[in-house]
Amino acid sequence: MKKALLSCDKLMKSYSGKQVVKGLSFEIYPGECLGLIGPNGAGKTTALKMCLGLVEPDAGRIIAFDQEMPKDAMSIKSHIGVVSQFDTLDPDFTCAENLLVYGRYFGLKKGYLKDKIPQLLEFAALSNKAHERPGALSGGMKRRLSLARALVNDPALLLLDEPTTGLDPQARHVMWERLQDLVRTGKSILLTTHFMDEAERLCDRLIVMDRGEKIAQGSPKALIAEHLERMVVEVYGLFDKELVLKELSPLAQRVEESGETLFFYTHDATALNMALSKTPEIRSFHRPSNLEDLFLKLTGRQIREGA
Repeated sequence: MKKALLSCDKLMKSYSGKQVVKGLSFEIYPGECLGLIGPNGAGKTTALKMCLGLVEPDAGRIIAFDQEMPKDAMSIKSHIGVVSQFDTLDPDFTCAENLLVYGRYFGLKKGYLKDKIPQLLEFAALSNKAHERPGALSGGMKRRLSLARALVNDPALLLLDEPTTGLDPQARHVMWERLQDLVRTGKSILLTTHFMDEAERLCDRLIVMDRGEKIAQGSPKALIAEHLERMVVEVYGLFDKELVLKELSPLAQRVEESGETLFFYTHDATALNMALSKTPEIRSFHRPSNLEDLFLKLTGRQIREGA
């Protein structure tokens, strides 16, 4: 059994009397991507901040690289790379200078950085932007530069807080490729995301959080198999909802409603599809259950305010 790089035990954190993290425990091991998913206010970002020593837990313990956070924060951070939700690049420096200055924060020698920076820019597909300032970059380029900067100290563990928020689909896919490359080389990643396709694609294991608590954990495939029926038939458009519910509900194990869409969850959609084929004016879509279905089942469909 591999030894955990990072271990969090029964973390607790409150702000103004409100508990935002309630007894959270997890570990991350070498060469894996662990995802934290949950609605706004679930406590994901606070958990990451505690792992980084930016927020001190009210109770619980964090051990990373055989040291304790936040007591040994400086030493632990030398093994960690961070990409935050928001752009923290220095607008006055070029791409190469951003990497150089960040490397100097870690006490890295200029000779090492002279060799390392071109490698990082190539990894980020930004070699031709070395002398450009961040203001001249697209959103996707900025995120890749932030990732390159997080790698300047060759960390064993990366903490990524919603690293693809605000990116278009093409830029997200490029970012995913870079993160998958890092895991293949043995890096570990702790990731928060609101994109379920991202979590399903990147993460070896997931922790589902809600209202500060861990409510489920496992691999994406195992979680879907444990909590969901195999198939979903979505019914949407203009139709008599009451009539459709009356006729189709007996053919499904579970039904959910969101706006003008009905979701019929079943292990075998044959009967549902046959019934729907007799009413071609009703629009429907048949698909396998996915991580978004799991997320909505465990945390609800209502919109949450807050961070």
